Amino acid sequence: MNPQAKLIFAISLIMGTTITMSSNHWVLAWTGLEINTLAILPLISKSHHPRAIEAATKYFLTQAAASALVLFSSMTNAWHTGQWDITQLTHPTSCLLLTAAISMKLGLVPFHFWFPEVLQGSPLITGLLLSTVMKLPPLSLLYMTSPSLNPTVLTAMAILSAALGGWMGLNQTQIRKIMAFSSISHLGWMAIILTYDPKLTLLNFCLYSLMTATVFLTLNTTKVLKLPSLMTAWTKIPALNAMLLLTLLSLAGLPPLTGFFPKWLIIQELTKQDMAPAATMIALLSLLSLFFYLRLAYCTTITLPPHTTNHMKQWHTNKPTNPMIAILTTLSITLLPIAPMIRTLF
Repeated sequence: MNPQAKLIFAISLIMGTTITMSSNHWVLAWTGLEINTLAILPLISKSHHPRAIEAATKYFLTQAAASALVLFSSMTNAWHTGQWDITQLTHPTSCLLLTAAISMKLGLVPFHFWFPEVLQGSPLITGLLLSTVMKLPPLSLLYMTSPSLNPTVLTAMAILSAALGGWMGLNQTQIRKIMAFSSISHLGWMAIILTYDPKLTLLNFCLYSLMTATVFLTLNTTKVLKLPSLMTAWTKIPALNAMLLLTLLSLAGLPPLTGFFPKWLIIQELTKQDMAPAATMIALLSLLSLFFYLRLAYCTTITLPPHTTNHMKQWHTNKPTNPMIAILTTLSITLLPIAPMIRTLF
């Protein structure tokens, strides 16, 4: 792709995200969401492969429907209250419609079906953008409207997301689909705490983005897309693969790694809100996700697959690793000791 075109799309993504996050009017927020959607579509379909075109089409149709629903919910609220202020979303029907619209944009259950297919048809770097940057504007809208949202609906959607995100990721061999179901599962953790402590949702999203960026950039460096390829990629850059193992375990939420921190705080906050059954349920459902993270981690460091394979072992490469990956990996693994300081920032 032309570098000038890439620059235009990157600026559009930054501008769309900034407009949505800083707006106080529903029409401005909708404009930012549309700019984001239009900027990411060429990045999804840049390979001109039929699967990429299909992914771009699915993404466009889903996001267009969700944006229309956002406009409809804001218009319904304006009709009943006479104002377009985002923080003044008070009409119950509008709140329900907005929850459905943002869930569709994020990929929360039951509106999750498009996300694994779109991520599978996208390049790794575009998949990283879809998993992190593209979720920031919808999450910021949820953050601003969190006092008005129905906690029962969000809790139900969160538990379903944690369940289906873990369950449907068990039988996958495509790494991008596994990361998509991982994202759905993590969104469940963010949604369940949203109405009680929105800042904790933001903290969870920041740490999730950090760990996901590490995984995607590492996979992009080793050029791995499937589990069989991952099994034989350890000879390329052994140290990077060892770090990928720790990052995957951190993404699973195992102590003493960074990923344990947000889950610990969320379970603590849910217990304070007298929601111990919900906290127990979502903690148990995270074991499903842990299984496929362990499967990825096992394939990352295995020396030889336990069966005959058509994939030849790769030559060891001395190509220098991007320093950004080293920084992100360090942060993805070692932030738990400074958890109290991070908590004061959120």
